[in-house]
Amino acid sequence: MTHVLSAVAWPYANGPRHIGHVAGFGVPSDVFSRFMRMAGHDVLMVSGTDEHGTPILVQADKEGVTPRALADRFNAVIAADLTDLGLAYDLFTRTTTLNHYAVAQELFTGDWRNGYMIEQTTRGAISPSTGRTLPDRYIEGTCPICGYGEARGDQCDNCGNQLDATELINPRSRINGETPEFVETQHFFLDLPALADAIGEWLAGREASGTWRPNVINFSRNLLADVRPRAMTRDLDWGIPVPIDGWRDQPTKRFYVWFDAVVGYLSASIEWARRVGEPERWREWWNDPEALSYYFQGKDNITFHAQVWPAELLAYAGKGARGGEPGVYGVLNLPTEVVASEFMTMEGKQLSTSRGHVIYVRDVLDRYGPDPLRYFICAAGPENQDSDFTWAEFIQRNNSELVAGWGNLVNRTATMIHKSFGQIPPRGPLEPVDEALLATVRAGFETVGALIGRHRQKNAIAEVMRIVGEANRYVSETEPFKLKNADQRERLGTVLHVLAQAVSDLNTLMSPFLPHSSNSVHLVMGGSGEFVPMPRLEQVEDLDGGPGYPVITGDYSATPTWESRPVVVGTPIAKPVPVFVKFDPSVVQEEIDRLAAPDSSAAQG
Repeated sequence: MTHVLSAVAWPYANGPRHIGHVAGFGVPSDVFSRFMRMAGHDVLMVSGTDEHGTPILVQADKEGVTPRALADRFNAVIAADLTDLGLAYDLFTRTTTLNHYAVAQELFTGDWRNGYMIEQTTRGAISPSTGRTLPDRYIEGTCPICGYGEARGDQCDNCGNQLDATELINPRSRINGETPEFVETQHFFLDLPALADAIGEWLAGREASGTWRPNVINFSRNLLADVRPRAMTRDLDWGIPVPIDGWRDQPTKRFYVWFDAVVGYLSASIEWARRVGEPERWREWWNDPEALSYYFQGKDNITFHAQVWPAELLAYAGKGARGGEPGVYGVLNLPTEVVASEFMTMEGKQLSTSRGHVIYVRDVLDRYGPDPLRYFICAAGPENQDSDFTWAEFIQRNNSELVAGWGNLVNRTATMIHKSFGQIPPRGPLEPVDEALLATVRAGFETVGALIGRHRQKNAIAEVMRIVGEANRYVSETEPFKLKNADQRERLGTVLHVLAQAVSDLNTLMSPFLPHSSNSVHLVMGGSGEFVPMPRLEQVEDLDGGPGYPVITGDYSATPTWESRPVVVGTPIAKPVPVFVKFDPSVVQEEIDRLAAPDSSAAQG
């Protein structure tokens, strides 16, 4: 058994999440975590809502509410959406807990104590019309390196290079378009140059492992070409206070949101351990050098997971050029793999909440249910290249693959068993065609499992659907519906027994991808209760006296093992209810019309 940390990107709490978000961080991490639990590993899957920083402050001002009230609202919306999507978190929490504040401040203090947080005077932006600080993420201009016209003041999303807002050509405020004024300000900077060799050594080891996606390792290595100190504090009044003398009482100095957001993986692990009554148990995933950790996000966050977060961890352990000693958390594990997905577009355009070109997770859940969306993301999502969500393909894949392929196999198998025997029949002598199907299905456990373990989920679900096709072909070859004579009854029982075994095993293979329907198939085939455990939403109290909040958690101890289970002869099989629903093709145009409507972004919660 290996300890496996599934560190899932923290959705930002300034609005509900759309399908592009969960295609990047949500579904891939859940498929992997479910499989690793089934394979016998001790998985800790953690995340939460990211609630500090400028965008929440700006939106709260716009709505006339406090930043905390805005974060509370969307934390609840996001947690409910992800629960209903079936994401099996051990703990989904938030960055405004007092536990997270304490953990983030300890990481910062440890980095500072070891000499990797250095004070520097820099130039900060001021809005001429309001006199307020204009954070660099809200300054836009032309990148001086690649010429991209919409680079941000902290980073160019086109070339990936770290920037300073003062370097932008023709800088402008993203809030009101005015040209910012730049004034001197003091900040703490993470000394990335002093950590560059250590980061490079770690990346070289990861590259040698051959497990990282080529685009991720190449991008990560390229980041080292122009490494420089990076500001880890901001001129803000919404965020975590800086716990250093001379700074802690300054009301407008706070941690940079990306310093504290990545600390969330550690703080959520510590909160989970505290909540299960074993406050030191998080160390099994963080201090054990044999433990594995996988970080799931979109490609726009590679910088923070392959450079900033490893730098924070190395600095805390004293493993950079300045030396130093580990703090109370000890030497913390660096990521085993940064699993970054590409981008998902929609109907050929970039998903954009501000422009209303968006479909929110809740809308898909309410109109189509969770598993058709999960299936589309697994089969056609942005795993290793950008992908486009179209309503036509979404409906087509549901109808021709889920309904006509997998759903049809389940339904026809249960119907024939119900009509002919009422229960799973015993099998007689197996013929070569029977042996061939059973062998194909059994082989799926190794091939599909290996693909999921290497984050090749598209290939994995394609292999499951290929086996579904073999099972449907078996029905066509054996023609059990023609075996009606008394002397053919033993053969009929054998064929239906083989089909019951194939459906049972295929349901196990399908369960990491489609947990909701796997529980339904389990019931259709005579099972009881849940086949795979599901997450639950709970209201909890802050462990350190702050306001209460909802969390996603669950008891996954009853997770089935990743193996074939012999079906039980005599198990009653009732007349089945279809597991999947065929969608009318007319909904394609309905959804496109809805997308074009002026109020198409009205699902803001």
